Amino acid sequence: MKKQSKKVFPKPVPFKQLIGPSFIILALGLGSGEVILWPYMVSNYGLGIAWGAFLGITFQYFINMEIERYALVKGESVFVGIAKIFPKAVYWFIFSTFIGFGLPGIIAASAQVFGSIIGVEQFKWIAIIFLLLIGIILSVGKTVYTLMEGLTRTIILIGVPFVFVLTIVLSQSSDWGTLFQGLMGKGEGYTFFPAGISFATFLAAFAYSGAAGNLNLTQSIYVKEKGYGMGKYAQKIAGLFASKDGAQKIKLTGTSFVDNKEHRARFNQWWKMISIEHGLIFWFVGLLSMCLLMLLAYVTVYGSTGTEEGILFVIYEGAAIGSQLFPAVGVSFLFVVGVMLFQTQLGVMDSTSRIMAENVAIKQVEHDKKETVNLSKLYYIFLWAQIGFGILLFLFNIYEPKTLLVLAAVINAFAMFVHVGLVFVVNHKLLPKAYRPRWWRKIVMIGIFLFFGFFSGLVLIDKLF
Repeated sequence: MKKQSKKVFPKPVPFKQLIGPSFIILALGLGSGEVILWPYMVSNYGLGIAWGAFLGITFQYFINMEIERYALVKGESVFVGIAKIFPKAVYWFIFSTFIGFGLPGIIAASAQVFGSIIGVEQFKWIAIIFLLLIGIILSVGKTVYTLMEGLTRTIILIGVPFVFVLTIVLSQSSDWGTLFQGLMGKGEGYTFFPAGISFATFLAAFAYSGAAGNLNLTQSIYVKEKGYGMGKYAQKIAGLFASKDGAQKIKLTGTSFVDNKEHRARFNQWWKMISIEHGLIFWFVGLLSMCLLMLLAYVTVYGSTGTEEGILFVIYEGAAIGSQLFPAVGVSFLFVVGVMLFQTQLGVMDSTSRIMAENVAIKQVEHDKKETVNLSKLYYIFLWAQIGFGILLFLFNIYEPKTLLVLAAVINAFAMFVHVGLVFVVNHKLLPKAYRPRWWRKIVMIGIFLFFGFFSGLVLIDKLF
């Protein structure tokens, strides 16, 4: 194997050019935690559980930044780094990703919402059409990353302001006071946890406060393809029809650089900028979105009957908004929710296909002793395999959205417990000392690791005994 020459650690780009990857990772959580699970719990238990959303997305901010750290320095995905220390981890990532996200609860929820708009009760057929549409969308772009960034940015910049305006119009100052109390853990007659709450549902919502499971790890792929730091020298996955034969060879391993004073200074500049970018786009916009959607659920359907059944509370929200304002506004709300859910499933399909393709490719490179691999081909194999699996479940009448979402989220919470520990070890062992996290960030990551481990164990014990 030819020895690599070291390259220059790139200078930071203008802040405006950084924006992109955080929109994608934010969109991955909009349809699961933000739109469905947290508002569902608020509709049944009130705003006293809002603290969980705040803590969950704060945890994910720190998780994502450590994942970005690796890609920024190494110019490769964190999966490549993990495989260097834990070679068998590739099998875990393929298995846990397919099991955790192969259950198509998000697109089923989108289909049910759209079905309520057009009066179609058997929404599984809409869900099947949506899955096929996702496959087509992800197959026709010139590069997948550019397509995803454009779509997610547009939908978030339209959807979040719309929900914001609705919430402002329908809420009163006392409702906002209740929300702020809920962020501190104070509910109506309880503190932190209301009586009768399902720990599985709470853990599911907590894990989906942002992205979830192995999806967080794709942040390293997105920032690499965006060109953060040493990712400038990496390649992007091309669309299925971008070349005549559909083949594209991609080098998985990153590019090294000389560790000197100038490069350390550039890394620190990059780190400050991406910390702000991720804080503004992912953490702030994500928390704002969850707060608005929880508050909207509270002022429209909290205390109503029937909200405990699946995702019917969303449809009831639309009806309540329509009755308080105009019917067209209620329908518009349902349409926006449906689109956001569709976008989330689109993003999930993209991310999970990347994860599984990258891990198969890592084993291929190891086995064949080659530097490059046809990652694009692997990506589309996994994309359409997931679509086929989802369609199969729908044809066997397995399509109740909330059941699928909660089951998948509990699996993904355990997957987060695993990958937080793996990333912690990789950053400590593979990054030069000057580029490793500071001591207080290490303490935060250990705390997050223990939290997910504790709650995953609690849910497992609850279900078994």
